[in-house]
Amino acid sequence: QCPLPPQMWTNSINQARKMALLAWQEETGIKLVQINGQRRYGGPPPGWEGGPPPAGTEVYIGRLPQDVYEDTLIPLFRRAGQLYEFRLMMTFSGLNRGFAYAKYSCPQGARSAIATLNGFELREGCAIVVCRSTQKRELSVDGLAASVSRQELEALLRMATEGILCVTLHASPCHSQAKLAVLKYESHQAAALAKKALVEGNVRLGAAGIRVDWLHPKLKQKLQLWEQTPPPSRMHGEQSLAAPRQVAVPVMLQNVLDRLNSLCHNNHLRTPLFMMKRVQVKPGGWQQFMYRVVIPGCPMTIRGSLWVSQERQGWSAEEEVKLEVAMQALRVLSEFL
Repeated sequence: QCPLPPQMWTNSINQARKMALLAWQEETGIKLVQINGQRRYGGPPPGWEGGPPPAGTEVYIGRLPQDVYEDTLIPLFRRAGQLYEFRLMMTFSGLNRGFAYAKYSCPQGARSAIATLNGFELREGCAIVVCRSTQKRELSVDGLAASVSRQELEALLRMATEGILCVTLHASPCHSQAKLAVLKYESHQAAALAKKALVEGNVRLGAAGIRVDWLHPKLKQKLQLWEQTPPPSRMHGEQSLAAPRQVAVPVMLQNVLDRLNSLCHNNHLRTPLFMMKRVQVKPGGWQQFMYRVVIPGCPMTIRGSLWVSQERQGWSAEEEVKLEVAMQALRVLSEFL
């Protein structure tokens, strides 16, 4: 059999649902515009005056079935209030990427959407997540040359991007003899445009194979913990030379556990209970763990699975799992409370 040409292959995926979407567009007159991996509806609704809605009007929608489109989602989210904009993230093949954003004309619409649609079952056994959208403004750039300085990197970014507020440099957690930069911008839009320019290679950072992404909360927390823990030093004559290595997991783990226990104590909750079980080991030392965190006195349970590498940088797999899970529990509990 001859393989289908790319365009025919793309069109053949989920064809019935795509046809239903087109029919809905013709019936309603709604226009959808797809740019850079997202399909957008809206902008100012009829009669709108002034600038865009303020902060707190956008919600994140997750766990969407990939064959669900705007003909289902827009009418559903209109129930909560007047939509200013709706953005569905799309794959090349024409499926959605499992998440979307709905922006309302006022904060009440966003609050109503969260209250009424979080946990809503689009299909039997398929409950979606609806929560407040966080306006990300920080990027991580990993794999920079060890010789790069903060001043020259910041000067380059000020010439090539707009809205940069500050640049910080750290030892890369993934590459030896390399640096990681955290870039903070004045707005989400400025950060998104900078990310696009960096990913597409429009800004030359003088290093091959760099990785640009939104700054993940776990990585941000790790960097903060490393900064708080002074590096060990060795004496050389009358000089003290810092030994360039990351802080050990047990120290970081104890810091996170102390913060978590303090948060529980301050909110009249008991000490969290961690349950972890190794369920799979693959060649190369990768191990999969199932985990569960129960906080007595709190109705929330944190559970899931993750992969870790065995004895990475001298850490035990169990310590690394507990560190990641404790950081997740700290973040989730903080938002819950």
